[in-house]
Amino acid sequence: MEETTCIGFPAQVSGDCRVLVLGSMPSVASLQAAQYYAHPRNRFWPLMQALCGVEAALPYATRIAALNASGVGLWDVIGQCRRRGSLDASIVRGSEVPNALGALIATLPQLRAVACNGGTAHQAFLRFIAPTLAQTGRPLPIWSLPSTSPANAAWPLPKLQAAWQPLADARRP
Repeated sequence: MEETTCIGFPAQVSGDCRVLVLGSMPSVASLQAAQYYAHPRNRFWPLMQALCGVEAALPYATRIAALNASGVGLWDVIGQCRRRGSLDASIVRGSEVPNALGALIATLPQLRAVACNGGTAHQAFLRFIAPTLAQTGRPLPIWSLPSTSPANAAWPLPKLQAAWQPLADARRP
């Protein structure tokens, strides 16, 4: 499989965001569709339906608007990288360019937590973003949640829902 340069999406966040969900880098299917979590077997949208009441079958722009209205924002830790295929394990170490999360977080006064969707997103957050946040003096819980990716087949939707329940609790006004 050929190594390609992947460029992520802009943040999908409203000013009253209370929980920011961060992926690592969108999958090939998501990049091709220009939509977060577009792979048909990714459990992210069914999970947001269960936790936030965002109908998974709605058109993408409507889902994003509903998710933002529920207090949840989306972005990725990595804004650009080289990768072969879709798996996080295929990201070429050293090619990652992080998104400006510190600057975004500074504009979100109601933010209560950052939820990393999977171990790679969490590790990238700790490596690239956490050191800059430590300088702001604004402590935020950083959750490492199990990935909604179809590659994480050991976690069926009910088990994911239980693990992600803190997001549902923290997003409420």
